[in-house]
Amino acid sequence: MIEESVIQEIKDRLDIVEVVGDFVSLKKSGSSYKALSPFTTEKTPSFFVSPSKQIFKCFSTGKGGDAIEFLKEVDSMTYIEAIKYLGEKYGVEINETESNYEVSNEKESLLIILNKSKEFFKENLNTEEGKSIAISYFDHRSFDKNIVEKFELGYSIDKWDSLHNYLTKNQYEDELIIKAGLILENNNKKYDRFRGRIIFPIHNLSGKVVAFGARILKDEKNQPKYINSPETSLYVKSKILYGLYQSKNNIRKDDNCYLVEGYTDVISLFQIDINNVVSSSGTSLTSDQIKLISRYTKNITILFDGDKAGMDASLRGMDLILENDMNVKIVSFPEGEDPDSYSKKVGKEKFQEFVKSNGTNLINYKINLLNKKYKDDPVKKSEMIFDIVRSISKIPNSIKRSVFLKEASNSLDISEQALISEMNKLLIGKENKSFPLNNLITKKEENKDEKNISSAINFYERECVRMLVNYGTTDFEVIGLDRKSFIDYFLNEIEDVEFENKNYLKIIDVFKREYKNDSIIDIKYFMTDEFNDIKDDIIDLSANKYEISKQWKDKFNIHVSEETDSLKKTTYTNILRLKFRLIRKMIKDNMQNLSKSDTTNIDEETIKLHSKLKSAEIDIAKKLGNVTSV
Repeated sequence: MIEESVIQEIKDRLDIVEVVGDFVSLKKSGSSYKALSPFTTEKTPSFFVSPSKQIFKCFSTGKGGDAIEFLKEVDSMTYIEAIKYLGEKYGVEINETESNYEVSNEKESLLIILNKSKEFFKENLNTEEGKSIAISYFDHRSFDKNIVEKFELGYSIDKWDSLHNYLTKNQYEDELIIKAGLILENNNKKYDRFRGRIIFPIHNLSGKVVAFGARILKDEKNQPKYINSPETSLYVKSKILYGLYQSKNNIRKDDNCYLVEGYTDVISLFQIDINNVVSSSGTSLTSDQIKLISRYTKNITILFDGDKAGMDASLRGMDLILENDMNVKIVSFPEGEDPDSYSKKVGKEKFQEFVKSNGTNLINYKINLLNKKYKDDPVKKSEMIFDIVRSISKIPNSIKRSVFLKEASNSLDISEQALISEMNKLLIGKENKSFPLNNLITKKEENKDEKNISSAINFYERECVRMLVNYGTTDFEVIGLDRKSFIDYFLNEIEDVEFENKNYLKIIDVFKREYKNDSIIDIKYFMTDEFNDIKDDIIDLSANKYEISKQWKDKFNIHVSEETDSLKKTTYTNILRLKFRLIRKMIKDNMQNLSKSDTTNIDEETIKLHSKLKSAEIDIAKKLGNVTSV
């Protein structure tokens, strides 16, 4: 075991800001540092690091502690792994002998075996077979010694049991070697998984090898070009990005991450000093991988092979990038080229110039693809348009959505309102494609949808009345309007709104009556026998929604916005959302009337009403930033 004095020396030397900064992009905030939480998805930073106390705190998840605890949480390290990592980082020697390989759990055992295997594969480069095959391959790909060492490339001898014999001689048990994915067992015979292949070690964020990728050099029809380690307790393919350990600091520095397909693409770009690149190892990008990148940048540039057959199909998975509020650009290389070959051909400067001048966002990429391939095919064109709208709907930011919708409308020569309408259907969970009016009017609405609308109406009625009850006496000057008090503004805005809840309607009527008599009332006014039927509602509405902890301001110096800070905006938004839900209900009711009509002789006034309601729905949706979910 590691001596306590050594552990204490590591703790004395470390700086938690440096430790956390290797995994998260921190920004100075007063005497502390802040960042988006690495443990969850969020838009507003809730993760704080205190240099003076040498602790971190994530208010989104409740996680917190010292640097060791952070490493355990962010990279699934054990306590011993974290100590070793910090010891290496801060130059504290940790003396270990073979007998000292006491491990706390299976994961640590697997790490030891995998990293021992890495050293074995590296040593194989010095063998005659390694020199003639692996070194020749590296020379052919222009991989210099520094790059080979940086990525810890190796070679597996073309024998059935080369690695297995090496590990058993070093007293590692077969059970763990199998669990590490290094050997296979068939008919009680054990043999190496990787034979006669170039070895690409796959590192976790702390630089430990957790798996291997292996490329065959022989032209064997029955053998795949690449094979990878199976998934283990250490290696989950969807949560690992090849090259991220080597590139994370440069990704943060350049505020951009190049995403390529394969191992050699990553290494080739590093070879020409482009160091902000990772690979998803030939699979579609996953949400977990996107979150990993988001720790260091919000910008991803995807570098497609020019002859990639399934490029169009892979675009569908990229909606995940938009969904995670990331910015994505796509670059396609000339036919027959890939990032590896093109970088070798043109060098760093011209490669970067090409990427910069040919990069386009995902939406425009799809639009250009549509105009090129499906311009004269109405069916394919309509499918592609819907795919574009679906992609836009994934963007969380309402302003971005509006901008892309406008661009799509102009580029595709399609009404912006039509695109908005389709997107709103997606956002509110309705049908995912357009259909004719006669199909629409005969479709029966689900009871669930009706309940959702009613529930939403009740919720926003309550929110509106809650604002009135709590802030009815507040000074409330609205720019451009002669509205000095909250109640004056409120009553004016709801003039055309019919509340469904009778108690809420009564409360509004009382406020309205007293306001006409020049009397401004408050909560106490309702605490009489006259209002016994609504007294419980008044008490419920007057209760605070939240209680802000004093520690946020006093202890952590964090300002938390209160409702009164944006009273005008909150009131306006609540009323607008209520109107939106009421209009949706009216649309639904009108559609039911249409469905009851003879589809060959539909009442024109009903159709006109439907058109007006839809226009009103779209107008309000625009004002709300197209956030139209119930």
